[in-house]
Amino acid sequence: MDFLKSLVILSLFLILMLLTIIIYKLQKNRTVTPTDWPILRMILGAVLHSNRFHDYVTEVLIDNGGSNMFKGPWFTNMDMLVTTNPLNIHHILTKNFCNYPKGDNFRKIFDILGDGIFSCDGELWEIHRKVTMCVFKHAGFQCLLETILWNKVEKGLLPVLESISIQGKEMDLQEIFQRFTFDFICKLLLDHDPKSLSIDFPCIPYLKAFSDAEEAIMYRHVKPSSFLKLQKLLRVGNEKKMSDAWRTLDQFIYTCINQKLNEYNNMKCEQQEDKFLVLTAFMSKFKDHGVSFGDTTKFLRDTLLSLMVAGKDSTSSILSWFFYILAQNRTVEDKILEEIHTHLDVKLGERLKTKEISEMVYLHGALNECLRLFPHLPFNHKTPLQPDILPSGHRVDQTTKIILSFYSMGKMKSIWDGDCMEFKPERWLAKGGGIKHEPSYKFPAFNSGPRTCVGKDMSLSQVKIVATMVIYHYHIEPVEAHLVLPADAMVLQMKHGLKVRVTKRTTVN
Repeated sequence: MDFLKSLVILSLFLILMLLTIIIYKLQKNRTVTPTDWPILRMILGAVLHSNRFHDYVTEVLIDNGGSNMFKGPWFTNMDMLVTTNPLNIHHILTKNFCNYPKGDNFRKIFDILGDGIFSCDGELWEIHRKVTMCVFKHAGFQCLLETILWNKVEKGLLPVLESISIQGKEMDLQEIFQRFTFDFICKLLLDHDPKSLSIDFPCIPYLKAFSDAEEAIMYRHVKPSSFLKLQKLLRVGNEKKMSDAWRTLDQFIYTCINQKLNEYNNMKCEQQEDKFLVLTAFMSKFKDHGVSFGDTTKFLRDTLLSLMVAGKDSTSSILSWFFYILAQNRTVEDKILEEIHTHLDVKLGERLKTKEISEMVYLHGALNECLRLFPHLPFNHKTPLQPDILPSGHRVDQTTKIILSFYSMGKMKSIWDGDCMEFKPERWLAKGGGIKHEPSYKFPAFNSGPRTCVGKDMSLSQVKIVATMVIYHYHIEPVEAHLVLPADAMVLQMKHGLKVRVTKRTTVN
């Protein structure tokens, strides 16, 4: 009965959509803001611009002073307030934080993450945050991270770039960075190197599973719940992808966890003390905070999967967009290269120190500018517990979905002045030297408020090391006429990848 009801609703929806499209195409006067049609409301505009969704939303927000109430079809409960107003961002993420938890709807959309840090609220979230910060600050973790990162750069990334450079062929730099960060985060968290980054580019099922799951999650934000239920029931479309991806990821992660725990438990005490294992570090810290495990392996799986998603996607996204925008701005690349030689005097085979990296102010400014224009998290999704009035004057309640468009924020003249579309690392350089600070509610590249990303510094350090080594050794040139567009995904990836050619620099010492 539920199936027939969903089928009827879907059929009516498609018929109405077809009729409205015909009417829409007959219109002579079109505005950027989508027309509020009877029954279907504003969904048609989003559908017709789905090939450039983030940029279309930005245009609508510019046309409406930074905030716009998107009206979904009458029967779908899809009304959304989309906003870039920094005061709204500050209010929701910081000042009135308790009224905007992740909530049940968020947990349904991100159900694959279970009880991980990104989908839980209240006391469990606070424990997750304390434990994660404690593990990240541990000397053993810092040493492990640095060792794995440099090994992967020297034995994985640079050899692959060298091979491609010698062959003179085109390559997808985004895929290179995705494989690099995937290998890195798996080795760091699971003590397992999938070795997806190698010259033959092997097919790794669980790497694809991550992408399929993230795509499905993205569409859960914009599709009617009845349509999603129908897809899940029939095991078709993105919901089938999600189901298959979930099964693949669970098989991979559970296998790694069980194998490493068995190896660790079979070690002698002195061997355990000498080996820092992220798995056991999290277990120990959770116990210290009084967490009683129902299913220890399941809880570890949820914890580590959330961190894997964050670590894998954020770093690869930042690197991809950074080298894309750097290729459009040769002067900036030259200045960064000059800074590398001036401050570091890098020699082949040397490893950079944290202090040396922190001295590269211009590189930091360039990365901030890239994150302003192309934030790895393009939006955040919130719903209030209690009715509220935002600083912009919009009234919201428990039925209102609020989309904080971080992608659009970087392109608003009202926030970043008239030159907001220009790539200017100097924007971040303080007059007296150092980096100019901007409040996180204006520049929410790593979120804002109590839920600010705990791995922010770790992620930026990784990006700086990788960017420095790649820029120092190679020049990246984009393939002419290759179209680069943001993909419809939870993390800002490139729809068609980043096709480039790699040339080795002749000035390398």
